[in-house]
Amino acid sequence: MDRIRITGGRDLNGVIPISGAKNAALPLMIASLLTEDELTLTNVPRLRDVESLKRILINHGVDMMVAGKRTGEDARRGQTLRLASRSITDTEAPYELVSEMRASFWVIAPLLARMGEARVSLPGGCAIGTRPVDLLLMALERLGATIEIDAGYAVARAPKGLKGAEIHFDKVTVGGTHVALMAASLADGTTVIQNAAMEPEIADLAACLVKMGARVSGAGTRVIEVKGVSRLHGAHHQVVPDRIEA
Repeated sequence: MDRIRITGGRDLNGVIPISGAKNAALPLMIASLLTEDELTLTNVPRLRDVESLKRILINHGVDMMVAGKRTGEDARRGQTLRLASRSITDTEAPYELVSEMRASFWVIAPLLARMGEARVSLPGGCAIGTRPVDLLLMALERLGATIEIDAGYAVARAPKGLKGAEIHFDKVTVGGTHVALMAASLADGTTVIQNAAMEPEIADLAACLVKMGARVSGAGTRVIEVKGVSRLHGAHHQVVPDRIEA
């Protein structure tokens, strides 16, 4: 057959399930470290990176319950995760875990904000330039943390807590914006993030943090303001659909 004849003029309708966005699910899972209460995430995609991050969070002492596919459910609608960081047992993220996935380095923000310290392997190990994290570390330093690089690890300390500040990114960074958002949520005072990333995943993280008690405005624009609070509580949040898949 060398021709296809299409007769138009009829309405098209239907529903197509869209998987949860991986780039939204990962920072949302990491945000569970900010509170001792339970964070429930739905529509979490079934991907290798998600499984890797589960192992990293469990290493920090996160209790996790996974509600997988049930009879009659579509696997593409994702899984439900219940994450509870009641007691963080370890503030170190070793190379063998962080090296599996770049985004896992972002655990440095909630660990530092909540525990006052974090020791996280650089994604490239001792090869600092492999996956630059300079903007992420700059954001934490602006919030009052001291950062040292020791044998391929970023060692961050803020024994008296983080302080609100103005953070200006010289270039747009999604990871830096995620880190600044999470850290500033528990900082003392107001933080203004200039030249912030505007991706929908940034707005989704902010929406979840607001449900947890954070005070965030401007997410999705170039300027985000975060008024720090003393603690965050649990919440229920659905991961935003993946716009590329849609």
